[in-house]
Amino acid sequence: MGRLGLTLLLGAAVLAALLLTSTVYGTTSIPASDALAGVLLGTGMVEGEMSPLHRIVFDLRLPRALFAAVIGAGLGIVGVVLQTTTRNDLADPFLFGLSSGAAAGAVFVITVTGDVLGFWTLPLAAFFGGLVASGIVLALVHGLRTSAPEKLILAGLAVSFLFSAVTNYLIFAGDSRAAHSVIFWMLGGLGLARWETFPLVCAGLALILAYAMYRSRWLDALLTGDLTAATLGVPVQGLRFRMFFVAALATAVFVSVAGVIGFVGLMVPHIARGIAGPLHSQLVPTAAIVGAALLTGSDILSRLLLAPQELPVGIVTTSLGSVFVFLLLIRTARPRR
Repeated sequence: MGRLGLTLLLGAAVLAALLLTSTVYGTTSIPASDALAGVLLGTGMVEGEMSPLHRIVFDLRLPRALFAAVIGAGLGIVGVVLQTTTRNDLADPFLFGLSSGAAAGAVFVITVTGDVLGFWTLPLAAFFGGLVASGIVLALVHGLRTSAPEKLILAGLAVSFLFSAVTNYLIFAGDSRAAHSVIFWMLGGLGLARWETFPLVCAGLALILAYAMYRSRWLDALLTGDLTAATLGVPVQGLRFRMFFVAALATAVFVSVAGVIGFVGLMVPHIARGIAGPLHSQLVPTAAIVGAALLTGSDILSRLLLAPQELPVGIVTTSLGSVFVFLLLIRTARPRR
C-alpha cells in the first residue's frame, strides 16, 4: 500500500470516528453503548424493543451523521470539478448561482405556498430552483457561443445575484413568522435529515463521483489548457457544459435537503490536492473523504458550541472558510525563493 493508500485509510478512520462522535454527542450526550444498541436494533441486526433513546439515535442522529458525510463528500467533488473546468482556484457551487437558485425555491415555499406536497415540498422546490439557475447559466453561455471559463463565471455571478435578490424580496414580502426558518435554512443545516431522503443525497453523490471518475483523464488534460486538451482529443466545450450540468444536478440535490452550506466546495479541493496531487483519479476520492470529514466535524461543532441551541452549520463552515482563504492568500503572497 502506497502513501496515498495509507492516507486514505487514515482519513476513513478519522471519518468513522467523527460519525461515531456525531451519534453520541449533541444537545444531550448518549452513552456509546446505547448509541451502538440503537443502531443494531434499528437495522435489525439484533432483536429487541427500541427505547426512546434508541429511536433518537437511529431516527435522528444516525441519518444526520450520514447526511453530513455524503453531502460533504459530494460538495468536495463538485468543488474539484468546478475548479478544474473553470481553471479558477476559488470556484465553488455558490459562485455559479446553483445554491442561490435552490435557496430561492425553498424560500418561495416557506414564505408563500407552504407545504402543499407535504414533507417533499421543500426539497423539490429547492431542487427545481437549482435546476432553473443552472439552466439560465448554461443558456447564457450557449447564447454567447463560447465555453470560456471567464464567461461561465460571469454568467454564474449574474444568476447568483439575480436569485439572491429574488430570495431577499420573498423574505421581506412573505410571512414574517417564517423568517427564522428561512434564515436557518439559508445558513445551512442538517435538521431535515431523514431516512426517506437519504437515497436522494446518495444518488447526488453517486452521480458526481461516477462522472468525475469516468472523465478523470479528460479533467487531467484540462489542467494543461484548452488548446493542449483539444489536441489530445478532449471535446473541451462539450466537457465543460456536461461537467457543469452534472455538478448543478448534484448541488441542487444537496442544497435541497441541507440548505446553503458555504465554503466546503472551495476548501476541500485545495486540501485534497495537498494530499493526493493534481491527477483526478486520486484527487476525486481524496476530496470525497476530506469533504465528508470536514462537514461531519462542522456539524458536531454546530450542535455543541451553543448547546442546547443548534447553530446553523453554514456559520461554522463559513468561519473555517474565511480563515482558510486568509491563509491561502498569505501563502500565495509570499515571494518565491
